[in-house]
Amino acid sequence: MKTFEELGISEEIRKAIEEMGYEYPMPVQEEVIPYLLENGNDVVALAQTGTGKTAAFGLPLIQKTDTKRNVPQALILCPTRELCLQISGDLTDYSKYITDLKILPVYGGSSIDSQIRSLKKGVHIIVATPGRLIDLLERGVANLSTVTNVVMDEADEMLNMGFTDSINAILEQVPQDRNTLMFSATMSPEISRIAKTYLHNAKEIVIGTKNEGSKNVHHTAYIIHAKDKYAALKRIVDYYPQIYGIIFCRTRKETQEIADKLIQDGYNADALHGELSQAQRDLVMQKFRQRNLQLLVATDVAARGLDVNDLTHVINYGLPDDTESYTHRSGRTGRAGKTGISIAIINLREKGKMREIERIINKKFTIGILPSGKEICEQQLIKVIDDIEKVKVNEQEIETFLPGIYRKFEWLSKEDLIKRVVSMEFNRFLDYYKNAPEIEQPKVNDNKSEAKKRKEHGTDKQKRSRKAEYGYTRLFLNMGKSDGCFTNQIIDLVNRNIKKHRIEIGRIDLMQNFSFFEVPEEQANIVVKALNKASMNGRKVVVEYADENNGKSGKNGKKIKSKTADHAKTSRKERKNETTRSSKKKDDWRQFFNND
Repeated sequence: MKTFEELGISEEIRKAIEEMGYEYPMPVQEEVIPYLLENGNDVVALAQTGTGKTAAFGLPLIQKTDTKRNVPQALILCPTRELCLQISGDLTDYSKYITDLKILPVYGGSSIDSQIRSLKKGVHIIVATPGRLIDLLERGVANLSTVTNVVMDEADEMLNMGFTDSINAILEQVPQDRNTLMFSATMSPEISRIAKTYLHNAKEIVIGTKNEGSKNVHHTAYIIHAKDKYAALKRIVDYYPQIYGIIFCRTRKETQEIADKLIQDGYNADALHGELSQAQRDLVMQKFRQRNLQLLVATDVAARGLDVNDLTHVINYGLPDDTESYTHRSGRTGRAGKTGISIAIINLREKGKMREIERIINKKFTIGILPSGKEICEQQLIKVIDDIEKVKVNEQEIETFLPGIYRKFEWLSKEDLIKRVVSMEFNRFLDYYKNAPEIEQPKVNDNKSEAKKRKEHGTDKQKRSRKAEYGYTRLFLNMGKSDGCFTNQIIDLVNRNIKKHRIEIGRIDLMQNFSFFEVPEEQANIVVKALNKASMNGRKVVVEYADENNGKSGKNGKKIKSKTADHAKTSRKERKNETTRSSKKKDDWRQFFNND
């Protein structure tokens, strides 16, 4: 194992990082630092969050900066305000003993005037979010013509957040003979394209395996009926009394609702999503970092760039739509050599998505069995006892109070006193789980038995793919991928048009010209009525009950005619389009039934 001195790090920087507890370089630092200290080297580094990548690019950048030249020499682009502040703070710590080095974080949600003043005074390293930096460039106050090193941290996240055009515009302002470094957790086609466009003969450095999850994270999946998701979440959280984690939800609305439920049920939780103001987000993050919150309920977008140490758990309240998002979620725990647990609460319909994630991250999910009420109470009891054992006793401060306390408790035996102290903290769980029904978990067959079933029943997979999960109704929507209709749009369509009811959307199947989605049986009629009055992308929405045997049908299995092509106000051109659509739909049906 090499030392930082052997990697070529200067004495001033080594002194600062040794005070921070750095002893030996981490693998990504050992690979990247020597390469960046040389001139004219572009790098694409694939490494998970928490692998020490900030020091990997930060230490060489600081060392290569000439503080006598009061102009920007390095630019670090990152996706979020939180990560921007985290990186600039780390660089400030690394450069503690380097005088006159000026590092400026540039981000939205803060005064642009103060950032303009700092730029005019002169800075050496700019750490920026793309949106705010574009604003400063357009105002003519940011000059990147002197930048010789560019770092794109969490490049895949920036692209996912729609910053591609901004990144292109920014890089056009930087000299062509710069050094460029891209850090990414995954190697997507878009990352490859950006690398080919803006990097020259880039060295690819892979820590672990491409797109692989952290080796220190254990992945567990609890497969349940969708209607039991929140009850399952509570059991999982209760079973880990010392949990310090993030619960990821798919939408802002779901995030806020789950956080509100947890708070009402006595959990130390709060929400983080895009509808909060910057001040509210800062307050939530401050409480979470200081461990005044145990649980942070967040959307993927809000949590991007989130850097919090020592998370014990990441809980997926359902799997994300893409594998890259799962990789980023699970990478929030198990950092800096510590172990972590990534839990997914899913239904049977998400098994295919789970298998795809397993293939990409090269790890298997452990299929978990939800803890019983008795098991949860045992864990909570152990926590109470541990807390009592760890209480610090200030003998001098309480000495004068002890005689009165002893008199008050003299009628209680030691056993009675212990029972009362424990029960004071413990009764909430005893009361809740005393009569709580057990949560039914669908039986998950292994691959062999599933294959045997398919062989015996022929088209069993096709039949199952068209059958709604227990407690849910399957609905047909007259729009698909060709209409720009994807998972998020369907979720948004339901949430936008049904505000009085909380709709727990189940499985969504997207085809080219139509889609299917599942909703709870008791809410299906509400959804059908509400959405048939709605429109999407300028077209009238048609939602109908889907029959597992014959495709579309009425609520009771009676076939009904699609209203799409018969809409009274449809123009001649639209009718022609609908005829074409109808033909394409037939092809889609064949494809869906034969290949789904």
